[in-house]
Amino acid sequence: MRPGHKTVALTAVAGGFLLGFLDFLWIKWVPYPFAELGNSTATWAVAAFLFGYWLRSGWARTAVAAAALLVVAVPSYYLAATLVQGDELSVAWAPSSLLWMAFGVLAGVVFGIGGNWARATGWRQIVGTALPAAVFFEEAARFVRRTRDPGYPPGTAWNVVIDVALGVLVVVLVGGSNRQRALALAAALPLAGIVFVGFATATGF
Repeated sequence: MRPGHKTVALTAVAGGFLLGFLDFLWIKWVPYPFAELGNSTATWAVAAFLFGYWLRSGWARTAVAAAALLVVAVPSYYLAATLVQGDELSVAWAPSSLLWMAFGVLAGVVFGIGGNWARATGWRQIVGTALPAAVFFEEAARFVRRTRDPGYPPGTAWNVVIDVALGVLVVVLVGGSNRQRALALAAALPLAGIVFVGFATATGF
């Protein structure tokens, strides 16, 4: 049974609040290298994917709800920083935060629909299932670049392992059959390249 509009709206807002708040607490108290999962664009993208996967609705409603989830998570993160360690709440509406909200809209639409597609059939199911692996693989590639940078902790290679393992795990859990999982993992590699270029272009890195 598909959830109604009110349930979707309330879940998106409540889920976004929890995502942002708990993300800050994770970063603050979970030890490295697992703390990096809180400071992870892939984690937020996969949250939108899982929300879309749970929603079982049309692509338009899924896209709007998943985007709302990620947009709400941004000010919630800064609210947690204010309550826990006394940061300025005004950061929640600073230009950089508004930019992350804009990224949240984009990621919510793409990965929310991806979660929706993962329950479909044919090529949509393959692409949808591949998306969370792709975003984890893309982040792993960025960590590979950082392993050569002395400014980053020496254990950065562990983040590569964690991201790759999580990417494979999501495909194993969501993929309907071994054939679909294999096709999704194969599709995840070129998709990761697209995400890598897109993220680098958007952030200027």
